[in-house]
Amino acid sequence: MRTYLGHLAVERGLAANTLSSYRRDLRRYAQVQGGRGRTAIGEVTEDDVRAFLVGLREGDEEHPPLSAGSAARALVAVRGLHRFALREGLAEGDAAHEVKPPTPPRRLPKAISLDEVERLLAAASGPADGDAGVARGLRDRALLELLYGSGARISEAVGLDADDLDLREGFARVAGKGGKARIVPIGDYARQAVDAYLVRARPELAKAGRGGPALFLNARGGRLSRQGAWMVLRAAADRAGLSDVSPHTLRHSFATHLLDGGADVRVVQELLGHASVTTTQVYTLVTVQLLREVYATSHPRARS
Repeated sequence: MRTYLGHLAVERGLAANTLSSYRRDLRRYAQVQGGRGRTAIGEVTEDDVRAFLVGLREGDEEHPPLSAGSAARALVAVRGLHRFALREGLAEGDAAHEVKPPTPPRRLPKAISLDEVERLLAAASGPADGDAGVARGLRDRALLELLYGSGARISEAVGLDADDLDLREGFARVAGKGGKARIVPIGDYARQAVDAYLVRARPELAKAGRGGPALFLNARGGRLSRQGAWMVLRAAADRAGLSDVSPHTLRHSFATHLLDGGADVRVVQELLGHASVTTTQVYTLVTVQLLREVYATSHPRARS
C-alpha cells in the first residue's frame, strides 16, 4: 500500500486530498482483509473484495453505511491497488477486476420554470447606486441573459472576450471543456442585454482597469471571475425569492425548456457541447415529468 500510494503521489501526481482519501480507504481495506485472515495481497480473492464492498454499504459498529458514490470511490482505490500489485508481480491475478462499483442513483438536473427564469432575469439588475451601480446592473442582466439564452456554462461565459461575440448574426464562440470550441446562437433578449452592456456599462467598468479583451468585467476593470459570476447569480436569486439556484441552473433550464418546446435531443447536445448524446438524454427524463403533469390535469380518466 505504501508503495502504491508513493506511485500515485510521485508518478501520477495526485492531489493531496485525493491521496488522503485513498490512504483512508485502503487502511480500512487492509483492516477488513486482515480480519479475514489475509496477510498478503496475493491471498485476497474476488469474494474478499466483494465482501468488503458489501461491508461498506451496510456499515458496522465503527463505520456508518456509505452511499453508492462513497463506496464506489473506495472501490476505485482498491481496484487501483490490485492492478498495481499485479503489474509489480506481487499477485498472480487481479482479484478486484470483476468487482464493479455500485451505480449511484441518477439525479435529475435542477431546472426552474419559465416564470421563475423571468423573475430571476428581472431581478438581475438590482438597485442602481450611481454610475458604477448602473453599470454593474447592466452587466449582471447581460450575464444572466446570456447564460440562459445560450446554455453556456458559467465558466464559458466569463471566459468570453468581446471579440467572441457577433451580435449582428446572433452567435458567440465559447471554449468548452478540454478547450473544445463551439458556436452557440444568442437569442434576441440576450443580444439586446449584451449590446446595452457593451455600449453603456463596459466602458465605465473598464476605466478602473488597464483594459483587456474580457467581455464581462469586475469593479476593478479585470475579467469577472467564476466566483464573481456566481455571486451575481446568487444575489439575483435572493431578490427574486428563489432558493437552490446553482451556477448550472440556467444551463439546465435552457436544455429542459428547449426539449419541452420540441427541440431534437441531438441539437440540444450540440448547443450544450456534450461529447455524447447520452449525457444530454438525462434532460429527457425531466420533460417526462411535464408529460405526466399535463396528462394528469388534462385527461378525463387520468385520476382514479
